[in-house]
Amino acid sequence: MIIDSQENNTLYPVFLKVRNLQILIVGGGNVALEKLTFLTKSSPDAVVEMVAPFFRPETLELANKYNVKVTRKRFTRSMLKKRHVVIATTDSPAVNKRIYRAARKRFLLCNIADVPELCDFYMGGIVTKGNVKIAISTNGKSPTTAKRLRQFFEEVIPENIDDLVQNLNEYRKTIKGDFEEKVETLNEFTKGLISKN
Repeated sequence: MIIDSQENNTLYPVFLKVRNLQILIVGGGNVALEKLTFLTKSSPDAVVEMVAPFFRPETLELANKYNVKVTRKRFTRSMLKKRHVVIATTDSPAVNKRIYRAARKRFLLCNIADVPELCDFYMGGIVTKGNVKIAISTNGKSPTTAKRLRQFFEEVIPENIDDLVQNLNEYRKTIKGDFEEKVETLNEFTKGLISKN
């Protein structure tokens, strides 16, 4: 049976240590604020610079809170030097396309807000409870669905889930044997977490 990849989410989920990456957000309006809010909520230690001729006061306030560098200039290609990730949020489709093409030439990960075909990644819904983090993707098709799923998981995942993670981490340190034996022991030990009543 052939599966139509257009109907399936083929994205590969990863969790980036953004404190080790250089992120550029181009734009200073509502969408830039949304992207910065999402990024800093999930990763308050993210290393970010924002570039735009002007910024909304709320954006500047949030940028200041998280030590985000703010540069009041128009975007130029030289701003892509020493970057890992670029997020474009300008209200000009031509500028956004130019940013995307320039980023691709430098092999940078790029997200052009609200233009899925010009995105190497999407910023999905995220649920965080201590060390537990769950990312939700709708393949860029429905951010509203991702938001509702996030709200659902925030309600059903117990607040003390982090205690379980911490305890299992301590238990893992006491297990003897090689990696495979440790995994097998932990798998057996945690079976009850997903048992159906």
